Amino acid sequence: MRKIIHCDCDCFYASVEMRDDPNLRGRPLAVGGSSDRRGVISTCNYEARSYGVRSAMPTAQAKKLCPDLIVVPGNMAKYREVSGQIREIFLDYCDDIEPLSLDEAFLDVTNSARCQGSATLIAEEIRQRVKDNLGITISAGVAPNKFLAKIASDWRKPDGLTVITPDEVDQFVVRLPVGKIHGVGRVTAEKMHRQGIHTCADLRRYSQIELSKLFGKFGRRLYELSRGIDERPVSGDGARKSVSVERTFSEDLCEFEEWLEQLSALYMRLLERVEKLGDRYEVNGATVKVKYADFTQSTHERSSRAGRISEFRQLLQECWEKRPNPIRLLGVGLRLTDLRAGKGPEQLPLPLPELLLR
Repeated sequence: MRKIIHCDCDCFYASVEMRDDPNLRGRPLAVGGSSDRRGVISTCNYEARSYGVRSAMPTAQAKKLCPDLIVVPGNMAKYREVSGQIREIFLDYCDDIEPLSLDEAFLDVTNSARCQGSATLIAEEIRQRVKDNLGITISAGVAPNKFLAKIASDWRKPDGLTVITPDEVDQFVVRLPVGKIHGVGRVTAEKMHRQGIHTCADLRRYSQIELSKLFGKFGRRLYELSRGIDERPVSGDGARKSVSVERTFSEDLCEFEEWLEQLSALYMRLLERVEKLGDRYEVNGATVKVKYADFTQSTHERSSRAGRISEFRQLLQECWEKRPNPIRLLGVGLRLTDLRAGKGPEQLPLPLPELLLR
């Protein structure tokens, strides 16, 4: 029996914007294009949804539904960065990760030793870490397969966790509306309703042959899903591109000596994370990130085969020389090469645990 978690960020783009600008919190907010340029809504927060605003809706229509709607342009580079930070947290628990988009992914934690092997505790810990470290919320579903895990993650949105244990699968599925089945759109749902099919219990009255006659190739899939059967594996290589740590400070750091002091503490945390990776990776770059009091940020990086603290100090010095202003966040990271990929010329790797404080 597998242990699958589906993680789905709550109104991801909007959540990131509200995190970075507290003035947007509690107000109807959408991320999308301008109404005077035939823009559309990419996503919106729950305050905007209460007015009927939805993703893919023309911005002009959204403004009519909610005259006070605040529309901000999207920043994909920032969203990709946050998505990468979330993935780094996922990778602390398992290697089998299947991203569906920037804001959702499947995790197979069947063989994970974290949290005593409990998928529920892993999901709870992931949600708390994303909330504490990145300032956004995730809804999660835990189940024996991908089909049920994805449905479960949507059950208690926002900021919810739903667990379907193996013993609960049949009871959960039998009452499930057919509209919740992935692949059942409006047209298929209407066809089902005309046949008197409204729940998975109704689907179970039909044989696989009968469902195939009614719905073609999708019939076999309906037969299996209506019984809670989904054998699809979580497909992802789990390879890291980087490893990083960062900290947001309760008070801004104004002096370079304060920056250096925090850098040393972060570097030690980075080494702890690196040592857990074993010998699968080698270092190919070092990165320092600072976020200023006005929420703008700067990243400096360099090629590196060792990731020594002296290299991070040099990068931090470059940040300071470029803009010696108070910072609210400092982060350090290493770019990695996956040695299992078997690409590029063969070379002797530098084992990650041998990184030195120099």
